[in-house]
Amino acid sequence: MKIEVWSDFVCPFCNIGKRRLEEALEQFPHKDEVEVVYKSFELDPNASVNTDKSLFEVLASKYGTSVEQAKQMSDNVAQQAATVGLDFQFDKSIPTNTFDAHRVAKFAKAKGKDTELTERFMYAHFTEGKNIGNHDTITEIAEQAGLEGKEVRDVLSGSGYEQEVRTEEAQAQQIGVQGVPFFVINEKYAISGAQSTETFAGALNKVWQEENEASPLQSLNSKGVQGETCSDDGCDI
Repeated sequence: MKIEVWSDFVCPFCNIGKRRLEEALEQFPHKDEVEVVYKSFELDPNASVNTDKSLFEVLASKYGTSVEQAKQMSDNVAQQAATVGLDFQFDKSIPTNTFDAHRVAKFAKAKGKDTELTERFMYAHFTEGKNIGNHDTITEIAEQAGLEGKEVRDVLSGSGYEQEVRTEEAQAQQIGVQGVPFFVINEKYAISGAQSTETFAGALNKVWQEENEASPLQSLNSKGVQGETCSDDGCDI
């Protein structure tokens, strides 16, 4: 079973949805036969790498609310995150551009390290308050995930993996992704948003059953007529 997940590292519900999917997979008897692939999606492709605005000020401007209302909304999300063991520190989160982080994540995928790097990018943003658009910070986090710092800096200094990121973003548009997280199972089943762990668990079981358990064949023979056949023992003559 293959699960493709379109998400952004600075999307709180992507982090929550990721954790709920992981919880569901822990309960899934066939978890060792499931491949999870993370796909690129930028919530704000035009965001600056560096800004003097707080996350709450950015949210207030985006949603047309006050800073205090933005803080309240963030508190509500942090409470949801806590239910799955995530420690969101929105007061420390730094708004930034995630394109280069996505490029390095594609490099990490080529090295078999994309799942760990995705987790570390999200933790760095939501809990540690690091700027994951900054090249030095990206390199530091990538090294923690087991990547070679020089190779990461080489990717960041050029245009490496730009096309891979753009291709995945284009795929999201083609299949009608309006928001993230967005999960696609076996290229034919979709789950939108940070659904509950129970919903993910039910989906995993349903897809596994439909994809792997052969349905009994329904006979279209004339009623009561077996029809002539041949077998290892010979033919009906």
